[in-house]
Amino acid sequence: MNLQQIKTIGELKKAGYESKSIKDELRENLISKMMSNETVFKGVHGYENTVIPELERAILSKHNINLLGLRGQAKTRLARLMVDLLDEYIPVVEGSEINDDPLSPISRFAVELINKKGNETPIFWLHRNDRFAEKLATPDVTVADIIGDVDPIKAANLKLSYADDRVIHYGMIPRANRCIFVINELPDLQARIQVALFNILQEGDIQIRGFKLRLPLDMQFVFTANPEDYTNRGSIVTPLKDRIGSQILTHYPEDIETAKTITQQEANKVASQKEFIKVPELAKDLLEQIVFEARDSEYIDAKSGVSARLSISAFENLLSTAERRAILSGDSETMIRLNDFDGIIPAITGKVELVYEGEQEGAQVVAETLIKRAIKTLFPTYFPEIKKLEKQNQETPYDDVVSWFFNADEDFELLDDYSEEAYKKELDKIKPLDDFLKKHQPNMNKVDAFFVKEFVLWALVEFKKLSKYRFAEGTQFKDPYGSFINGL
Repeated sequence: MNLQQIKTIGELKKAGYESKSIKDELRENLISKMMSNETVFKGVHGYENTVIPELERAILSKHNINLLGLRGQAKTRLARLMVDLLDEYIPVVEGSEINDDPLSPISRFAVELINKKGNETPIFWLHRNDRFAEKLATPDVTVADIIGDVDPIKAANLKLSYADDRVIHYGMIPRANRCIFVINELPDLQARIQVALFNILQEGDIQIRGFKLRLPLDMQFVFTANPEDYTNRGSIVTPLKDRIGSQILTHYPEDIETAKTITQQEANKVASQKEFIKVPELAKDLLEQIVFEARDSEYIDAKSGVSARLSISAFENLLSTAERRAILSGDSETMIRLNDFDGIIPAITGKVELVYEGEQEGAQVVAETLIKRAIKTLFPTYFPEIKKLEKQNQETPYDDVVSWFFNADEDFELLDDYSEEAYKKELDKIKPLDDFLKKHQPNMNKVDAFFVKEFVLWALVEFKKLSKYRFAEGTQFKDPYGSFINGL
């Protein structure tokens, strides 16, 4: 018999249904998934050997959990994915405000209804997707919001005195009985509100306006917190921290490949953009390297962190920059260019917290610096290293390219509004670049060649082999000394 067809407590007992706590549900379903080698937390990357094993251990231990980490580290996503470890449906006494278990009721309403109707008490089935409750901790949150209060309107309508516990209006936590309850940014919750959670976590008591109710709530608490909040806005009070079973530290992606996977998964790519904008792998690597540089930058507040949302927003901006350029130039398809990276600057400036030195430089300059540093960092992983100190007259792999600029009859410019054809034609003028790529990147995807050529030019600028000038219509590349000598 399908359990969801059962409509009364009598039928439920006859079917042999056995109740279990939410923590037992999570534990048993986790064990089942682990034994069948299923991926438990789908769509979360980079935590396979760090956070996820700790989270699984906490669930097996039936602990309440605190996820501690900087912004954009998938803390809330992990909490939401725990819903997949719940049973698909559970029975609930019909009409119960707090999801009473028909075989183990705890509210006065459910107990009286079962006493009155016995095995004919109606039940309904609650899906696991409806067993997740979430509250963002803000300074204006009250005890009434999360635990409950006396409702004078209910008292008047039911003609009850305030001494009767039926006048209580339950808050978010009792209403999330038998659910996963998440409190985001726990340190932002006022200390007196945190104190109200003590008994709920430990003894299962709730106290509302003098009513001492013994409600053994069956809940899985997940808290999230940002280490920055401990100093800026508040802290988790010690007795509450003591009652949270496991504190798990989250972190940012540790390598570019993981970061790329997250960005490609999360970015909101418009279907038309996917069709006509080609994105070289090097461009994706460069985008992620910019974020890595931001996390190490002396201009950016490391305590605040640099969210994974930066790379996601930046990638969306990058596609839109190329799309706008292609529309204006009338191209039916286009490739990401390095000049398009100017379009991601608003995504960077809006998502980083600058320290004093960064404020002095200015957000725009800091963003441009990050792009330059990323190019400089990434370059040696693809091409021969350019050493700071080189012997006089020593040959380098870049001599032919630099000489081309020295001997060029006219300035080399890449204009922003170049069509795809004009852009490629201009880069093809630098014949030594073709030979250079054949020698050092023989297996490179030919479609990516033009982006890589531009990448080499930008890198040579960063290593002081060429000079670059940005003007309103585009970018000009020159030999750093050629123009000076020609002038003489």
